[in-house]
Amino acid sequence: MDNQSQIVMYSTQWCGDCVRSKKVLDKLGIAFTEVDIDYDKEGFEIAKKIQNQNPRIPTIVFEDGTFLVEPSDVELTNKINSL
Repeated sequence: MDNQSQIVMYSTQWCGDCVRSKKVLDKLGIAFTEVDIDYDKEGFEIAKKIQNQNPRIPTIVFEDGTFLVEPSDVELTNKINSL
C-alpha cells in the first residue's frame, strides 16, 4: 500500500478519541496527514461538509474516498486491513 499517506485525519489536540486513533495508526505503521480543525479553518469546513454540517472527530478519510467518524480501535484496524 504505497498510498497510505493519503489518509487524512481531521482532529484536535484535546480529543481523546483522536489520540486513541492516532495510536492505532502509529501501531500499524500507517502514515497519515493530520489536520487540526481548531487551527485549520479549511479543514474544519471539509470535516463539516463530510458530516452534513455536524463535524465530529476524529474523522478519518481514506484514499478510496470512504471515511470513518469516531471509529473504535477494531473498526479502524479492520478498515486499514481492508485497504
